Amino acid sequence: MNLRELREEYENTHLSEFAAKSSGTKGRAKPQEKCDIRTEFQRDRDRITHSKAFRRLMHKTQVFISPEGDHYRTRLTHTLEVSQIARTISRALNLNEDLTEAIALGHDLGHTPFGHTGEEALDKLWPEGFRHNEQSIRVCEKIEKNGEGLNLTWEVLDGILNHRGCCSPSTLEGKVVQLSDKIGYINHDIDDAIRAGQLREEDLPEESVKILGKGSSERINYLIRNIIRESTGKNDIIISPEARKAMYGLRDYMFETVYTSQLQMKERRKIARILNELYNYFKEDENRLTEEFKNIIVKGETLERAALDYVACMTDRYAIKQYTNIFMPSSWNVY
Repeated sequence: MNLRELREEYENTHLSEFAAKSSGTKGRAKPQEKCDIRTEFQRDRDRITHSKAFRRLMHKTQVFISPEGDHYRTRLTHTLEVSQIARTISRALNLNEDLTEAIALGHDLGHTPFGHTGEEALDKLWPEGFRHNEQSIRVCEKIEKNGEGLNLTWEVLDGILNHRGCCSPSTLEGKVVQLSDKIGYINHDIDDAIRAGQLREEDLPEESVKILGKGSSERINYLIRNIIRESTGKNDIIISPEARKAMYGLRDYMFETVYTSQLQMKERRKIARILNELYNYFKEDENRLTEEFKNIIVKGETLERAALDYVACMTDRYAIKQYTNIFMPSSWNVY
């Protein structure tokens, strides 16, 4: 019996009856020989962390665009924080921690440059609409590895696709990530907003703070414990009504004071212009795309779709650099 089989046997005998078992996966779109060391979900986790899309998250906005300070969150640090929260919950509930980690690490692979502001710009630009969870699936299936895709398991793809609040993941591990994403971004965005001087801890809604506590650490700890307590022994991931109301109270407050603030709205217009002009430029000529995105066309996609994918995959700084190189005049050094 090899190491993978030993791990599969452990999952089948020790994990919760409600946990997803790697030996029972629905498989991959392209069947392949199994690894003798890692389970299928462990392989997915590794494929995600070694992908180019994962590395690009380092230079993609979480909330604050191109911050000067070293301690503001990026899309990558947000992803790692979500993974940590989700793994803590999954381990306590005896769920499949490897599946949870893979979903958490991959859930934002399709996020745009400039955070949700960039996503809104592309959503208005593309006739079919643009949603980062769906783009994450495109990254995993059609863009990574020069168009070959990562060939992830059905369970990981399901969790990535359905991590948004309006969706319903098929596994408990996916549901854990869905809640952990909200816990992470609400509380960590509050941290960053305080650091930026846009709000103070004492400005937060009193009714939410009274329930969840003061400071992000205390609030995250409360929410994790609440989910574990409410979900133990159940075939569902549950947060109590009181905790959910308090959490969404903070979320609503952030939308009112930070996400849609005058400063953000001012930057939103600039970002929309950058992404619109880049998209229109690249959709005019296939040869303006990199080879990676030309391969998307070779595999049957339109030039317009390939151009959208290219812009969506850009980091903040790469989008600004491309915009400057293409649309801004260069200085002449004539002597």
